[in-house]
Formats: sequence, structure tokens, C-alpha cells
Amino acid sequence: MYLPLVVGVDGSEPSLRAVDWAADEAALHAVPLLVVFGTLWERYEGAALARELDGASADARADDIIEAAARRARRRHPHLVVTTETVPDEAEHALVCAGRNASMIIVGSRGRSGIADRLLGSVSRTVAAGSDCPVVVLRGNHDNRALGGGNGPVVVGVGEPSASVLRLAFTEARLRDVPLAAVRAWRCPAHEAIDHPLLAGEPVRPYEQRAARELEAALEDAPPDVAVRRHTVEGPARAVLPAASAEADLLVIGRRTQGRLGRVAHAVLHRSACPVVVVPERT
Repeated sequence: MYLPLVVGVDGSEPSLRAVDWAADEAALHAVPLLVVFGTLWERYEGAALARELDGASADARADDIIEAAARRARRRHPHLVVTTETVPDEAEHALVCAGRNASMIIVGSRGRSGIADRLLGSVSRTVAAGSDCPVVVLRGNHDNRALGGGNGPVVVGVGEPSASVLRLAFTEARLRDVPLAAVRAWRCPAHEAIDHPLLAGEPVRPYEQRAARELEAALEDAPPDVAVRRHTVEGPARAVLPAASAEADLLVIGRRTQGRLGRVAHAVLHRSACPVVVVPERT
């Protein structure tokens, strides 16, 4: 039995657009879709509902929200198995719990608060930090579609080798029939570039070469049916990866610490121009 893909909704326009993306992704992976609504979402995100829910009464609002989302997914993919769950809990807790038996969680980058899209909502940030399964945060102009956006590559940030991150990135590239762009950021310490006598004239070359070797080692088991582009880029990963997202359809990164986003993941989630998958790394 395949684990479902989970999408969180709160009745806002961004969350219903996330249902479109999630339905595409579930159909792509041939897994069921579970739509989850944590009824205490309003406590943090306000009460601005999507236009199609403007007529909902306060008593019926939870049922209206979850059913509108399910109908939207079924219209998009009539053969997709769609189930719903309304949980009397905060949204982030409801989604993290649902993720314990899920293949992936999809969340919008913001909810009903009306905060500018460049800012990351508290729910999406908390779920991305605490989930046991990969979490997709829908950033940038994703055009409501998991497939066929700009036909850009899947980008994966490669730090220390992580089989779970690379495995998911290869799978997403294969299913989308697009190349995988593997990006390794590197930096030359400023004091060595200036002071180290052996590095005079070409101080950055050893660091670039080491980054290329590390990238090649990480991709040693790349499947033959995925075209892989290798990129070593000078600069901090928290700047390099958002820049790489500009032409991508999906950006895949790892998360090492349960319950906390590192500096790189935090920066990427705030600045990416495309949807971001945060993959918990098993240590």
C-alpha cells in the first residue's frame, strides 16, 4: 500500500492553489492524496477565506473548506483517490502528525494572514522543520502545477553526501522527464586567499577542485536514466541555491536537525523562486 501525499489547507487562496500542485504531484507518483485541515489555523493566520468560500457560515466553515479542497483535487485529476481529515488542533501539529504516515507534505508559503508572499508563514516553517517526511513549501511562481511549468530542471543542493536527498531529487527529475542540476557551493577562506604563500596567484583553485571531487563522489551512483548537470559555484550555499532556483521547477535540500531549520534551509525557504522540498536526512 502506497503512503498518501498530504496537503494542508486553511481555506485561503494560496492553500487551495497548493491543492492543485499537490494533486498533480500525487498523480505523478500514483499515490492517494490526503487533504488535512487543522481547525485552529485561524488562531494564527487570520480569517481571510478564498473567494469560493466567501459564503460559508461560521458553523459550516470547516466542512466547507475541506470539501472545497477535495472537490478541487478531484476535478483536476478525476481518477485520483482523495480523502479528507479535519483535526481539532493547530495546523502545524496536525500536519506533522499526518506526515508520520505520509510520503510527502505540501504546504503553501503563507496562509490567511495576507502577509506578502516573500515572507514565510509560521505553519510552513514549523512543518518543514519538524516533519518526519519530505515537505514541499510552494515558493515563487509555481503556476499551480507540479508538472509543465517552465520545464526547468530539478535542482539539488549537494553538501555532505545524503542518500535520502539525492534519491528524492533523482526520482522527481525522472518523473518530470527533466535534467537534474546538482549544485555544490564552495568558498575560499579570505585569510588563505590573502596570506597563504602556496596559493599566491591562484588562491581559489584548490577549493574549487575539492568541491568538484566531492560533487562527483556524491553522484557516483547516479541512475543512468537521469541527465545530470554538475555545477560547482563559489559562494555561500544560502546565496548560491536561491540563485539556482531562478530557472528551476523544483529545488531539493536537506535538513539535518529534527525540529530546526539550519541557516541554509532557512535562507532558501525565504528566498527561493520555485517550490522547495526539505528532506529530513537520516543520520
